[in-house]
Amino acid sequence: MRSWPTKTLALGGDYNPEQWPRPVWDEDIELMRRANVSFVSLGIFSWSWLEPAKGEYEFEWLDTILDKLHAGGIAVDLATATATPPPWLSAAHPEILPVDVDGHTLWPGSRQTWCPTSPVFREYAVALTRQLATRYHEHPAVAMWHVSNEYACHNLPCYCDECARHFRTWLQRRYPGLEALNDAWGTAFWSQRYTDWGQILPPRRSTTFNNPTHVLDYKRFSSDALLDHMRAERAVLDELSPGVPVTTNFMTLDHFRHLDYSQWTPTVDVVSTDHYLVDTLEHPRAELAYSGDLTRGLAGGAPWMLMEHSTSAVNWQPTNHAKDFGQTIRDALAHVARGADTIGWFQWRQSRAGSEKFHSALVPHAGADSARFREVEELGRIAGRLGELVGSRVESRVAILHDYQAIWAAEGPCMPSSELDALTAAQAIHRALHDRGVTADVVHPSADLTAYALVVVPQLYLVTDEHAAAVAAAAEAGAEVLVTYFSGISDENDHVRLGGYPGAFRDLLGVRVEEFFPLGPDETVALADGTGTWWSEDVTALPGTDVLTTYAAGPLTGRPAVTRRAGTDGAGSAWYVSTLPDDTALGALLDDVLSAAGVEPTVAGLPRGVETTRRRSDEGSWLFLLNHTDAEHTVAATGYDLVADAPVDGSVRLAPGGVAVLRED
Repeated sequence: MRSWPTKTLALGGDYNPEQWPRPVWDEDIELMRRANVSFVSLGIFSWSWLEPAKGEYEFEWLDTILDKLHAGGIAVDLATATATPPPWLSAAHPEILPVDVDGHTLWPGSRQTWCPTSPVFREYAVALTRQLATRYHEHPAVAMWHVSNEYACHNLPCYCDECARHFRTWLQRRYPGLEALNDAWGTAFWSQRYTDWGQILPPRRSTTFNNPTHVLDYKRFSSDALLDHMRAERAVLDELSPGVPVTTNFMTLDHFRHLDYSQWTPTVDVVSTDHYLVDTLEHPRAELAYSGDLTRGLAGGAPWMLMEHSTSAVNWQPTNHAKDFGQTIRDALAHVARGADTIGWFQWRQSRAGSEKFHSALVPHAGADSARFREVEELGRIAGRLGELVGSRVESRVAILHDYQAIWAAEGPCMPSSELDALTAAQAIHRALHDRGVTADVVHPSADLTAYALVVVPQLYLVTDEHAAAVAAAAEAGAEVLVTYFSGISDENDHVRLGGYPGAFRDLLGVRVEEFFPLGPDETVALADGTGTWWSEDVTALPGTDVLTTYAAGPLTGRPAVTRRAGTDGAGSAWYVSTLPDDTALGALLDDVLSAAGVEPTVAGLPRGVETTRRRSDEGSWLFLLNHTDAEHTVAATGYDLVADAPVDGSVRLAPGGVAVLRED
C-alpha cells in the first residue's frame, strides 16, 4: 500500500485511461510527472470494462495502468467502480432502475441509473467491490479506496415500489407504532390517519400538497438509504482491505442538498468534496468559500480533499464560460485556503467523445502545448512548495450553523414564502464576513459551539430542543449569538412551536413574533438605517431587550427590526434580525457584533475582493492572500511567499487576479 502524498500538496484528479489507446498511457504518466501530479482517482466509471458480462472479470488493463502509475510515483484513489451499472445489468434486471415522482422509469443511457434500495443492484455492486478489494488490497499503488461517486447526484429521490417497502421499514424503526407516526406527521389534518403500515407510500405526485412531515421523513429516509448502500461496500473494504483509508466524494455545492452529510462523515476516513463554480449565481466565489468552510466543518476542522473541480469551463451550464488565465491557480488555492490538503480535478485528459467531451481537464483537447496545461504545471510547482503546510488547520472564531434537515423542512410544501431560499441568510452573512476578512466555520448544530466567540443561527427553521440548548449554552459561555428571521420555528417533526415565534430561541433573544410579513423577490421594506429584503416580522421586544433598528414604512412602521439582549454574568449577547438588511446595513450590524465578540479580521484594512485566511499548526502559520479583483493591491505583510518563491519584507504586491501564500515569521 502506498501512503498518501504528504510532502507536497497532493495534486491530481479523475483518470480514465479506458477512454484512450494504450500508447497514450505512457504519455499520460510522463505529463503527470511534468505537472507534479501525485495522485489520481482511477476506475470511477469502469464497471463495464471490469465486468463486461455477469461474473466475467477483466482486470489486465487495470493491472497494467496501476503498475505504470506506481512506477511513476503516483498514488491511486481506487474506485469501487459502482457509480453506474453496465448496460448488461440494466437489461437483465430492469427492476434496478429508479422511478421519478410521476412513476416514470428512468432508463439507461446516462449515469447513476440505479435505485438506492434495490437489493439486486446492491448484490452486484458488493460483488464487484469484493473482487477489487481481493485483487488490489496489497497493490503498492493503492493509497485510498473511493466508494461509488457523487451519491444522489442523479438518482435521488426514487419513488419505486422497492423504495416504498424500505421506507415503511425505516419508519417502523423510527417510530414505536402507527399512533406515534400519526402524531409526528399530524395526520389528523386532511383525514390522513394511517391504520396499517402498508397504507404508507412515498410522497408521490398527488392532487395537491403532500404532508410536510411525510416529505421531510422521505428526505431523511432517502439519505439514509444511500448511506446504508455506501456502508455495504465499505464493509467489504474493511474486511478485505483493512488499513487502506476510504472516502467518497461529497457535493457541498449550493444547489446540492439531497444528503445529510453530517450523518455521512463517520463512514469515511477522509472527507472529500466536489465543487464547481456556477456562473448563474450572483456571488459564485463567495459560494466557493462557503462550500469550503462547510466541508471543513463536516471534517471537524481537519484538512479535507477537493476531489473534483474544473480547470476551466464545465459542460452542464447554459453557457459554459472559460476561466480567466490565472484563475485555475487562484481557484485551487482558494480551496487550500479553506483547509484542503488535496486538489483534484475532473479530469486528467479531456474526453474526445461522450457527454462531457467539452468539460475542461488538466490536459485539454489542444494538448500539453497549451496555456491551460502550462498553468497546471505552474500550480504543480506551487504545490511542491506548499507541502510544508499540509496538516495545518484554518483559524476561525466564528460558527455559522448549517443543518441539512432544517433546510429540507424549510423547503417543504406550504411555507409562508416559496421564494425564500433556505440558505439566503447564511450565505449573505458568510459573504459579509468574507468581505471583512473574517473566516467562519460552517458547522452542524451538534458541534461544540462553546469553542466560538460568535455563533450565527441563520434561518434555522427546524431545530431540536438539544440544538436550541446548545446555542443557549454557547451564549452562557460568553459567545455572541446572532439569530436571523425564520429560525426556531418548528421541532424535529416540523410541528410549529407554539406561543410566538421564534419558538426555540424566544427566551434567549427576548423577543416575541406574532406574524410573518414575507416579501417577494422584488419587494423591499424601509428600515431606519437601510432596507430589508425577502422577509419581515411583527416583532415585540420583551423587557430587557434593546431595539437597534425599526421598520420605517408599511404595516410594521415603528416595530423592531433588529434587537439585542445583553448578556449578564459573563454571558454573551443575543442579537435578532427579523429581515435581511441590505449589504451596507448588514455590514454595519456585523461590525458591531464582531466588535462585541472580540473577533478581528485576518488582515485589517483590505479592500473588498481580496480574500484572506490563515492556516496554523504547531510548526508555524501561513497567510493566504487572493486577489479576486482586476486591480493591483499592496498588502502590508512579512514572511516568505511560497507562490512566488521569494521573501516578503514589509509588503506584498498582488497583481490583478494574483495570489500569495506567506509563511509568516
